[in-house]
Amino acid sequence: MLSIYIHKIIKTMFANTVFLGIMGHWEILIIVLIVVLIFGGKKIPELFKGVGEGMKEFKKATKEEEEEKDEEK
Repeated sequence: MLSIYIHKIIKTMFANTVFLGIMGHWEILIIVLIVVLIFGGKKIPELFKGVGEGMKEFKKATKEEEEEKDEEK
């Protein structure tokens, strides 16, 4: 069960392949282990749910701003 959370964390945090080129596998593993130790296995999905909702709101606000600029033209 914990491996599923770790996989989701890695997939979410390191989706950008350029970033993977900067950090090695050991550095990524250490960061993931620190996150698991700090937040615990049960809190991590809640943490990323909150991050996802924040990103969704940011994208929504950005889209609304772009639509307002397009209407002004």
